[in-house]
Amino acid sequence: MTGISIVIPMYNEARHIGRTLQAARLAARAAGLECELLVMDNGSQDQGPQIARDCGARVWSLPGLAIGALRNAGAAQAQGQWLAFIDADIEMPPDSLALLTGLEASGQADVLALDCDTPAQAPWFACAWQRRTLRPAHRPRPPAPWLPSANLLMRRHWFEQVGGFDEHLRTGEDKDLTQRLSRAGARLLAVNDSLALHWGYEVNWREWMGKELWRQGSHVQLLRSRFNWRLLRLPLLSLGVWALDALALAALFAGQTRQALFLLLLTSLPALALSLRQSLSHRDPWLSLQLWGLHWVRLHLAGAAFVLSLCHWKARRPARG
Repeated sequence: MTGISIVIPMYNEARHIGRTLQAARLAARAAGLECELLVMDNGSQDQGPQIARDCGARVWSLPGLAIGALRNAGAAQAQGQWLAFIDADIEMPPDSLALLTGLEASGQADVLALDCDTPAQAPWFACAWQRRTLRPAHRPRPPAPWLPSANLLMRRHWFEQVGGFDEHLRTGEDKDLTQRLSRAGARLLAVNDSLALHWGYEVNWREWMGKELWRQGSHVQLLRSRFNWRLLRLPLLSLGVWALDALALAALFAGQTRQALFLLLLTSLPALALSLRQSLSHRDPWLSLQLWGLHWVRLHLAGAAFVLSLCHWKARRPARG
């Protein structure tokens, strides 16, 4: 039997960690893998650590560390030939690890992740935002430019080859790691044959906007650690939207209503383009409209986060749903 080490960072996840650990253990058993569960607790103030111990996990208390450092600490303690990284609010389906290890064994990929969906009770904005990352079932599995670490699987030697996660990043550490893996020769694959469930969905608008502000605040950090023109696209686009907003307000105060409306229309076009790119394959006009509005809000948040990050302001991650 081959061993797998499942590393799970956690902070105040008492609502979800039991489900996450039980699902991970079942998936490992179905794949014929000996499993160790490693929970890296970031200083939780709830019952999450005790629940994790009751579920058979080994728990370390590591308050104050960034997410990448937590995952690296877990990998350093891991004994398995396989390394899996799962968020504390992710429920893996029973067939997930058998599916992913089978794809690796057949030579289709080296680093793999399942697409994620939300439970049926999630609010519309959380469902739509999650669906934008999903590929319809009729589409084949294309190679991925990067993979999220909500669930991530690889052989240990790939992780060690690139030196693990960047411990200085507050967010975006998954994109940074998997892009380095790709440059090292690993083949990345996002799999939609089976879907993981994300139970930590945003329960209200304040949480959704807070998370996006926090996520977008990572661009300056990523640019400082490893310059990449692709990372500049969204911040520059968002700053352009802010500039058009300012011109529209100026036109409105000058009594030029038509010009102001035209400029506001222009600010919505980038959001429309992003929405159509992510939703056309789903053939769902309602999803396109939902994503149009969400991307418009996100572009404004991205510009604000980028400017604030240049001033060394650090957004705090809101509590999970």
